[in-house]
Amino acid sequence: MKILVTGCNGQLGNEMQLLEAEHPQHTYFNTDVAELDITDQQAVEAFVSDNEIDGIVNCAAYTAVDKAEENQEFCTTLNTVAPAYLAAAVEKRGGWMIQISTDYVFDGTNYTPYVEADPVCPNSTYGRTKLAGEEAVQKACAKTMIIRTAWLYSTFGNNFVKTMIRLGKERSELGVIFDQIGTPTYARDLAVAIFAAIEQGVKPGVYHFSNEGVISWYDFTKAIHRIAGIKDCKVRPLHTEEYPTPANRPHYSVLDKTKIKQTYGIEIPYWEESLVECIKKLKD
Repeated sequence: MKILVTGCNGQLGNEMQLLEAEHPQHTYFNTDVAELDITDQQAVEAFVSDNEIDGIVNCAAYTAVDKAEENQEFCTTLNTVAPAYLAAAVEKRGGWMIQISTDYVFDGTNYTPYVEADPVCPNSTYGRTKLAGEEAVQKACAKTMIIRTAWLYSTFGNNFVKTMIRLGKERSELGVIFDQIGTPTYARDLAVAIFAAIEQGVKPGVYHFSNEGVISWYDFTKAIHRIAGIKDCKVRPLHTEEYPTPANRPHYSVLDKTKIKQTYGIEIPYWEESLVECIKKLKD
C-alpha cells in the first residue's frame, strides 16, 4: 500500500517514521507543512491522486490548547477543515483514513473511564475543533478510524515529560496539578497500535487509546523525577484553580481501551513501563 503520513515532524509522526522500517512492504509518504500544506484543498487532492495514496494517517493538528482560545480560526482550519480535505481525497480512491483525536472531546465530568459511545461535550476551542474534525472525516470517508488519545509524550518534540525533567533540574521546587486525572500515552505505543490497524485492515469507527493505568499530573511528575534520578526538586500538589489557564481541561479523562484491544488483539503497556522506556532513550 501507499500510505501518506501527515504531521511527520511531530511526536507521533516521528514515531511512525521509526516503525516504518519494520513494515517495509508499504511505500510511505511522510509529509509536514513544507512537503504538503494540508489546508490547501487542491494541493491535497493532487498529492493523493498523483501518488496513488491508499491510506492516510493524519498526525497533523493544532495542539497548543491554550493558544487555540485566541487562534480559533487557524485551529479550526487545521483540526476540522484540513482533515476533511484529506478524507475526501482518499475516499475518491476508495482508501482509508486514520484520524488522531483527543480526550478533550469530553468535558471530564465522568468518574469511570470513558467509552467510545459516551456523549461528547467539549469544553475548549481545541476540543470543539477536534470533535468537528472527527465528524467531518467520518462524513467524507467511509473507511475512517478515529483514535482518541490523551497526555501524549515521546522522545520527540516538546511534551510534559521533557518539560518536567528540565524543570526538575533547574528548580528546587515545583507545583503540579493533582486534581486532573488521566493516563499518559507514549507516542511509540500509539504508533504500534496504528500499525496493527493498518496490517489487519482498518475497521471504521471510534476507538480510544492511551497506556494502561490511572494517575494525576502530580503523580506523573513524581514518577518522571524518580525514574530520571532527579532528587533535589520538591514537587508539591496544586489545585487546578491555583494554576489558571485560558483553556478548560478535563478533570477526569481516563479512556477505556477495551474496544481497540479486542478489535485488533493488541496488548497495551502500563504507563510506568513505557515511561521508563522513554526516559532511558532520552538519556542515551
